Amino acid sequence: MNRHVLDPAPRSYVNNIYLLARSNRGPECAPAEQSLEDVHDWLLHDATRIDNVMLMFEEFMWRCKAADLGIDRCTLHVGTLHPRVVGFSWVWNSQDQLCDEIAADANALNQASFTRNPLYKVMKEGETIKADLESEEGRNSAPLMAELAEQGYTAYAAMPLSASGEMRNAMTFATKRPGGFPTMDKNRIRSLIDLLALHVERHIVQRIARTVADTYLGPIAGQRVLDGEIRRGDGEAIKAVVFMSDMRGFTQLADRLSGPEVTAILNAYFDRVSSAVLEHGGDILKFMGDGVLAVFDQQALGEAAAANAALKASRAALAAIDDLNDAPPDGLPDPAFWQPLKIGIGLHRGEVFFGNVGGEERLDFTVIGRAVNETSRVESLCKPLGRELLLTAPVREALSGDLQTNLNAMGDHALRGVGKPVAIFAA
Repeated sequence: MNRHVLDPAPRSYVNNIYLLARSNRGPECAPAEQSLEDVHDWLLHDATRIDNVMLMFEEFMWRCKAADLGIDRCTLHVGTLHPRVVGFSWVWNSQDQLCDEIAADANALNQASFTRNPLYKVMKEGETIKADLESEEGRNSAPLMAELAEQGYTAYAAMPLSASGEMRNAMTFATKRPGGFPTMDKNRIRSLIDLLALHVERHIVQRIARTVADTYLGPIAGQRVLDGEIRRGDGEAIKAVVFMSDMRGFTQLADRLSGPEVTAILNAYFDRVSSAVLEHGGDILKFMGDGVLAVFDQQALGEAAAANAALKASRAALAAIDDLNDAPPDGLPDPAFWQPLKIGIGLHRGEVFFGNVGGEERLDFTVIGRAVNETSRVESLCKPLGRELLLTAPVREALSGDLQTNLNAMGDHALRGVGKPVAIFAA
């Protein structure tokens, strides 16, 4: 899910539902006249070349509108595999001519707006639901039905699209036509919906694959793997600022606390450090015990921008850890057992190999090279030098303006495995 969700106005969504994308192409994105055969042929051919679910769904609905199916409002709902999102939905309406892509987090499943919605029974139990909103019984069957009736809708229908997983995919339809939906060949309409469902399944499988790759490898490495870089040795040499952080006193912490308690603290630490890195354009490659390995790619960001971003991300991470110490969230162990939480961060700049290493049947997409090893050595100096953030001369040289001048020289230090002493600076 995008870190920065959008303002849904003029629409509004309940808590735990977030607008991710919006299209307002309107009826112009589809032909003005369509038959059911035209829509069917489009699904078999041209729709296969659309790689965005929202745009495909939007065009499908305007084609259905042109085919005079009488649909004025339609929603599409799918489950997914994602660390923060339980499902995605697309909401189309012919009145405001908007098509939205929205995401629901786990808390949305417990909201009354969902559990009291007919959609709940469709997705949970596989029911097909129809409601005559021109009748008192239909209007009073659920809060949503009363709301739709007040907006002028005359009929509502919801149906499951698949039976896989705990929650089924589903679609809902509503019309404002007096007397409800027009009488048409239901089997032919159902065949259109089944074809659309196949497209959606394909897109969701691809999205889940991308999510899993991003979650475990990071966006850059994940995309490379999905693009076919899956053989041992695939990759390239890149110039980057390497970021490495480490938690102080982790061994003693693990001795004092239980496994779940240590995990909770690690997750709080990782969340704050990784958020700082990602928000400044870095790519996290690995969580190593109590350490974080990330890179800021000079080719993607620019030499100065990569160094600036790495330094700013490091400072943001340290500030976030200070906030964690000052106001620990619920769910963490008694602060007396782990505060103050302290970390060290090392930055170095150089060439690394970014790609696949490992055995023939089990690979890891990571960075290796002398610059990575030297970054680890720099970070290990944080404790003896009494500093939280250290960087090398190559990083300093690439920094801009005040970021370069407002540093403290810590002298030259010998790094294990490096032939000559390295100039170290504290930030």
